[in-house]
Amino acid sequence: MHNRNEDSNLMDLIDSIENMEQDAPRISVDDVVYAVGRRSFGPLLLEAGLITLTPIIGDIPGMPTLMAALVLLVSVQLLAGSEAFWLPKWLLNRSISRQKFDKGIHYMKKPARWVDGLLKVRLPWLTGYIGIRVTAVVCLLIALAMPPMEFIPFSANGAGLALSLLGLGLVARDGVALLLGFALFGATCTFIAMNLL
Repeated sequence: MHNRNEDSNLMDLIDSIENMEQDAPRISVDDVVYAVGRRSFGPLLLEAGLITLTPIIGDIPGMPTLMAALVLLVSVQLLAGSEAFWLPKWLLNRSISRQKFDKGIHYMKKPARWVDGLLKVRLPWLTGYIGIRVTAVVCLLIALAMPPMEFIPFSANGAGLALSLLGLGLVARDGVALLLGFALFGATCTFIAMNLL
């Protein structure tokens, strides 16, 4: 397994997590976190969003809640000033079969290449010190909202896409992607409120 902390777009992240432990029968959360690095807020967000959004993987019952726990813990630690993120063993040890994991990642490659073609450095001040912490607060709110989303069709996908956009925005220093992530989370909350009322 190798540790890459210089991922600069979605395909870089997919390559990092796809190439880990090629002969392992199961892939754990710890494997994926190790591949993207424990100090990397943007890639960890992108990882959580990608897993929630990916067909097959994100459809596993409880997976959105599991990713919500990861995002919640990482966001709180970032806001508290931590330089490296601690995650509990029970979360790190959760795993899925390598076959399901590979199949889900395969479905993401084509749209990932398209998304990467749209990314560029824009409004980089939004990805600075204050912008990262504002993003962490929004991610904390997304994480708190994700568990009940499992009971409302398509809402968890909206949260996964919002996390992916926020992670991409930080990784690629694309402030427009961050703004889209904020807007999508707002739209998802509106969708949930309309379904509950």
